Amino acid sequence: MAEMGKGGTAGKLAISVQKRLTRAQEKVMQKLGKADETRDAAFEEMVANFNKQMTEGGKLQKDLKAYLLAVKTMHDASRRLQDCLADMYEPDWFGKEEMDALTEDTDTLWLDYHQNIMDKPLTSLDSYLAQFPDIKARIAKRDRKMVDFDSARHHFSSLQKGKKKDEAKIAKAEEELGRAQKIFEELNVELQDELPSLWDNRVGVYVNTFQGLAGHQEKFHGEMSKLSQNLNDIMTKLEEQRELKKDASAAAKTGEGSRSEGTNHSESASSAPKRPGPPPSRPAARPAPSPDLRQQRADSAEDEEPDADSAVTAATGPTTTQQNAVTNGSDGDLPPGFLYKVKAVHEYAATDGDELELKIGDDVLVLAFDNPDEQDDGWLLGVLEAHWLQNKDTSAKGVFPENFTQKV
Repeated sequence: MAEMGKGGTAGKLAISVQKRLTRAQEKVMQKLGKADETRDAAFEEMVANFNKQMTEGGKLQKDLKAYLLAVKTMHDASRRLQDCLADMYEPDWFGKEEMDALTEDTDTLWLDYHQNIMDKPLTSLDSYLAQFPDIKARIAKRDRKMVDFDSARHHFSSLQKGKKKDEAKIAKAEEELGRAQKIFEELNVELQDELPSLWDNRVGVYVNTFQGLAGHQEKFHGEMSKLSQNLNDIMTKLEEQRELKKDASAAAKTGEGSRSEGTNHSESASSAPKRPGPPPSRPAARPAPSPDLRQQRADSAEDEEPDADSAVTAATGPTTTQQNAVTNGSDGDLPPGFLYKVKAVHEYAATDGDELELKIGDDVLVLAFDNPDEQDDGWLLGVLEAHWLQNKDTSAKGVFPENFTQKV
């Protein structure tokens, strides 16, 4: 059995060698012009398109992988930069928690971007290019079978034209010619159907690849823009915090120097206003009394004797704040419900959700606190006049330091 196996393998090898020799001889004869060659201009154009398509697809795949590598490199660089900032950011600086969250969000955004490109555009392109090796192999096989067909055709023709005709040889040559023609034509027909369809499909592949890439880029850069804006806002607030601390320190030193000299200097009316010190510190918010407690206080207040302030008010007239409230109620220039108006002479950056952001020149309408116990020393409650004129509501009211404004 082993000998038979060896003999079979040797026989196949001999047949293969003979086929290669015959094809080589046929190609030489065709190049010398001593034998005609089967030509198909339309098919040759299809093959040229196939080769062009395969080259372009391979280049696109290579460049897309290079782009992915660049994204990964940028991600690594971004991560190191964000980690460096997070490590340097001191715990008492403004927005420490927001900075840590921003670092994590940035890293996640880069990861998602890289994974989305790999999962969709690159995977789709890989599947498209996976079919090319098989078709290329069948084109090469079709070319070999075409040479076999030409060789069989020429052999059959030479036997027919010979002076001494051997009918047995002619019959065998005709049979080999038919078999070679059938194999060639089957491959030829299959490829003529597949190659034009594959050529047309390239448009859809390119569209899907670049549309997917563009979509992921648009989403990534949009989200990254938001994170960059957040980072810029945190840095701006941090700088403002530093300026406030520096001004507070300078004001404290100036005050100490003035007290040591024991002199007072008045400012001229035309001089620019000095920048105020830091806003008064705000104690922890005190809970407002419950409605029942408020009612009890009101009932007890009715039964109690008027206090000294009330007696003074009765004897000397209303206080300045009370005068403002009464006078403004009838003043056509100020909307009802507001005490008076102030103008911001210094910018104030809000550091809490219930504070009012001020810019130099802003006009603010001052409101009374619903619960006087909630008012902190040195702080007023109000709403920007521009907001009131546009919306006619006090939904955007907030507290602000009195020493950053002057009464109009």
